[in-house]
Amino acid sequence: MVTGASKGIGAAIAKSLAAEGAQVVVNYGSSRKEAEALTTKINAAGGKAIAVQANVAKQEDVKRLFAETKAAYGKVDILVNNAGIYDFRPLDQIDEPHFRKHFDLNVLGLLFATQEAVRLMPESGGSVINLSSVVSKSPIAGSTVYSATKGAVDTITNALAQELGPRKIRVNSVAPGPVDTEGFRAMTNGDDTFANHAISQTPLGRIGTPDDVAKAVVFFASDDSAWITGEAVQTAGGIRV
Repeated sequence: MVTGASKGIGAAIAKSLAAEGAQVVVNYGSSRKEAEALTTKINAAGGKAIAVQANVAKQEDVKRLFAETKAAYGKVDILVNNAGIYDFRPLDQIDEPHFRKHFDLNVLGLLFATQEAVRLMPESGGSVINLSSVVSKSPIAGSTVYSATKGAVDTITNALAQELGPRKIRVNSVAPGPVDTEGFRAMTNGDDTFANHAISQTPLGRIGTPDDVAKAVVFFASDDSAWITGEAVQTAGGIRV
């Protein structure tokens, strides 16, 4: 299960997991066309994927999402909590709707999805991978609410690793830096100032790609990370914002 997987990082993760043999559920909120195009591409390449609409910030939607997943595949071995939003605002522009839309999706949605996924994980265990961000530890101006949600994701990752470990369920997080996605380009509105600043602070000399992040997620989903839980890997080219 990859939440928020119709495009960007989520789509790259879904494709990468399918390429490794996973049967994938591509969850989407509103981008039906993109989600169905992605599943068509995965299936045409010999993989197996279905697209299921659900707003993971709504508990009833999440229950339906996992009911459809159970009907299709019978269980869940891997959950990638990718769905999320970011909208940077200065302090004097933060209001209740801004706060709630971030925390409802980025934090509460993650908890709802994990809750349902765990119920479908077999006795042999499973893997939960949460998408965090470098700003959880190094927030930048204007990112107060978004950074707070990712700080919560880090804390939840650590707490659930302890709680779910006895059930052989591993919980880790991947924390990207700036990544060239549709959302990133929309946020910067064609202005390269932020990207250029990020590149100047990055030892590897570029911003990330969705595939860069997907590779780290595949590692945590695989048995190669069988002895790792409660960890956060920063996939940011060495950037320190």
